[in-house]
Amino acid sequence: MGRLTIYKDNYADATAVSNIFIDEYMKDANDAQLKIYLYLIRMMNANLSISVSDIADKFNHTEKDVLRALKYWEKNHLLALEYDDLKNLIGIHLLDLNRSKAAPENKPFAPVVTLVKPAAAEIAAAKAVPLQTVAESAATETETLKPSAQPMACEAENPYEKPAYTADQLRAFKSNEETSQLIFVVEQYIGKQLSKTDMETIIFISTVLNFSVDLIDHLVQYCVERGKKSFNYIEKVALSWAEAGVTTPEQAEQHAYKYDKIVYDIMRALGKSSTPTSKEVQYINRWTKELGFEMDVIAVACERTVMSTDKHRFEYTDSILNSWYQANVHHASDIVKADENFKRSKTTQSRTAAANKFNQFKQNSYDFDALEKELLSN
Repeated sequence: MGRLTIYKDNYADATAVSNIFIDEYMKDANDAQLKIYLYLIRMMNANLSISVSDIADKFNHTEKDVLRALKYWEKNHLLALEYDDLKNLIGIHLLDLNRSKAAPENKPFAPVVTLVKPAAAEIAAAKAVPLQTVAESAATETETLKPSAQPMACEAENPYEKPAYTADQLRAFKSNEETSQLIFVVEQYIGKQLSKTDMETIIFISTVLNFSVDLIDHLVQYCVERGKKSFNYIEKVALSWAEAGVTTPEQAEQHAYKYDKIVYDIMRALGKSSTPTSKEVQYINRWTKELGFEMDVIAVACERTVMSTDKHRFEYTDSILNSWYQANVHHASDIVKADENFKRSKTTQSRTAAANKFNQFKQNSYDFDALEKELLSN
């Protein structure tokens, strides 16, 4: 998703949390919802633009978790979300909690600011400028915004509820031969001994989400490979897989392809707009994981491939990257040196081939004594 502009009714040059929020809204919000709303206030007061992916990375959530939290606060009338014609989120409007008129119960609360849908270029140019209030409510200042009569329950958004586990349940899980081996493997991935909270997350994923041992193994490895060792993040990914109906490591890989940005970046760089096949993903995983190339190097290889051929582009790119790997290319700046070495090598080979061609000319051998006798005899 693109960068988002956050608007607020009454801009203040400080990060402050309204007492109304603390008194009326904190008690019903979960951890993710609180973090995200407070972070929005912080970024808004600093005049900084953000994206959904930025927020997800900040708190080790998935983008789906961030969107769910934003919609939660929208339903509780603390913010308004703006979309373009393609239903892409382009703006977040923080509503003023110190409004002079409370919203009628069970009815949507209309924003105090009339929003004009901006063009994409206008959004980028104005992202650091807070939107000013253009209309004020006419009621008395003593009335304040009240929460909805029936706050949206988190369980309505997420059917999976994480229970509290007893010490006996934890001991039973650790004593099971199969799950004890799983715990050992997970600790190797994470690089530390699992805490009680970590263990509860593994039990939750196993018993409530019904993940097999193989799928949990794949889940943890998937997160660690992306630099995420937080069990909060691991749980969020597990929930997204469960909601998508993922039950096997193979399905998890297919699901991950849809959201792995680098896969689609490489597909586009090779001029492909289709969903990647398993073979194409194998090539990409080899380049990024086995050979360890960053996107800047892969992008150059893809560009050369597109300029050279219309067919077998993955194979062609693979040959380029293999040669660079052998030449110890690690960064895009190393490619120039590799090209120069390759040209020198080709020139040397050409000279050697030419010399060999001369030396390999079949020369005649003559017996000059015999020739002399033959000439004299005539």
